[in-house]
Amino acid sequence: MQPSIRFVIPYFGSWPFWMAFYLESCRRNPTIEWLFFTDCGIPDNPPDNVRFIEMSYRAYCELVSARLGIDFYPERPYKLCDIKPALGYIHADQLGEVDFWAFGDIDVIYGDLRGYFTAERLATKDLFATHHRRISGHLCLVRNTVIMREAFMRIPQWRERYADPAHQALDEGAFSRLFIRHKNWPESLRLFAARFNAWSRRSEFIESHSTFTILANGQRVLPQKWFLRDGRLTNSELSGVELPYLHFLAWKNQSWKELTADSLRGPDGLAFSANWDVSQIGWRDAEL
Repeated sequence: MQPSIRFVIPYFGSWPFWMAFYLESCRRNPTIEWLFFTDCGIPDNPPDNVRFIEMSYRAYCELVSARLGIDFYPERPYKLCDIKPALGYIHADQLGEVDFWAFGDIDVIYGDLRGYFTAERLATKDLFATHHRRISGHLCLVRNTVIMREAFMRIPQWRERYADPAHQALDEGAFSRLFIRHKNWPESLRLFAARFNAWSRRSEFIESHSTFTILANGQRVLPQKWFLRDGRLTNSELSGVELPYLHFLAWKNQSWKELTADSLRGPDGLAFSANWDVSQIGWRDAEL
């Protein structure tokens, strides 16, 4: 039996131009659920496995403040990144008997998540990060237990740091250090030390090549293109190796800034196609 997985994603402002591509990638993972807290409105024809709870940003900050016992009223929603490790605790009543809760971003496209997070794999650990030496804020799975929902409370001065309106990258920084210490040590020495850290033993840190591809020689490269073929994601650097998801942060922050949303979305209806290519010029029909 497959363990149940539910993403919890607060998102406020307006939906990005690629939202249809994102939602279709959720639809292609029907046994996984997504729960959004948002003021962006409900998109047209959302997948059955994606639910939206509508509320204002102010109301959401009040909810967080009440659950954490702090004053959480940052002006910019970007601060929400810091509380990702606490989302399982904040929204415990929305998780019920779910086996795993997850946090993430929406500048991603999912491939076959179940093909990557198999039942056998999920049985082995309590936290699954998709980078080699740090928590990946764009996708992280956490077992839905009290100890893991409250793990964020081990971040030093977490109350003060959450209440501080300045973004501190706590999801990928301080939270990572609970599970993976001495990340800059030589690999063999770091892994030896990890054997004595109970939090490390219950976590998995494996590079999924979602943002950059890490080659065998350690070189970090940005693939020229990614390919969707019937729900399976690959890229131009790994010779057909299937990957769990694409995180297009680099394109979004660089080449896409010079292009229009209409040109980046490609032909009408492409988001609903089973096959497409995406690159620094956006989405295009698949070159089959």
